[in-house]
Amino acid sequence: MPSPRPAVPPWWTGLRPVERAAVATGAVLILSGLAHLVVFAVDGGPWFGPVSWRKPVTFGLSFGVTLIAVCWVTSYVRVRPRPRAALLLVLAADCVLEVGGITLQAWRRVPSHLDMETPFDTVVSMALAVGGAVLVVVLTLFAVASFRQRPTGPVGMARAVRSGFAILLVALVSGAAMIARGVFLVRTGHQQAAYASTAPLKPLHGVSLHAVLVLPVLAWLLSRTSWSERTRMRVVTAAVGCYAVAVVAAGVWAVVAY
Repeated sequence: MPSPRPAVPPWWTGLRPVERAAVATGAVLILSGLAHLVVFAVDGGPWFGPVSWRKPVTFGLSFGVTLIAVCWVTSYVRVRPRPRAALLLVLAADCVLEVGGITLQAWRRVPSHLDMETPFDTVVSMALAVGGAVLVVVLTLFAVASFRQRPTGPVGMARAVRSGFAILLVALVSGAAMIARGVFLVRTGHQQAAYASTAPLKPLHGVSLHAVLVLPVLAWLLSRTSWSERTRMRVVTAAVGCYAVAVVAAGVWAVVAY
């Protein structure tokens, strides 16, 4: 008789508890983003602007994918299990905080970032800003670890992981710049200008954010082919170059737009 089908996929049982928690949290955030896409389809309203269903959709999907990606990619980074577990737990909690705050404000029909119209809105806005700072610290620590010792994995994975984290740092810097400029404008009495000020940096932020997933996935897919190691390394290197060009182009556009 054929052996019974396993109740759970083998890859899931091979994960550590903290990895399962991170992946499960990321999946919930992705489902939240997709659910709000349905809400947008039913409720309508503007897609762009400080108050729209776009924000819980895009942030849910983006934070969910990023959390799962970092959980996977850091398995190739030489970090001791306990510090890695602690950082992943902090990252997962922070992602929930960010998406939760943004979703809450979307349902309240008020802006999530840079909104200091009421004491409650100020608390939410500052919590999101603090959460962003925590995100920068955690991901920077992982990035530094990837450069301190060569990551493991198939041919091209080390280059993909390091390049992905390096480009991710660009996303973090551009995100911090958007918040800093917006807060300055709010504090100086230019609320509407603060909302508009983030637009030029959004393409740079968005393009840079997911290199940490795209490049390692490419290296992993290439490892499943019969191509030579030299060819696979060349493809990864070319992909890194193309991604870098896209980031530079988005950066130039941001400078020109400002």
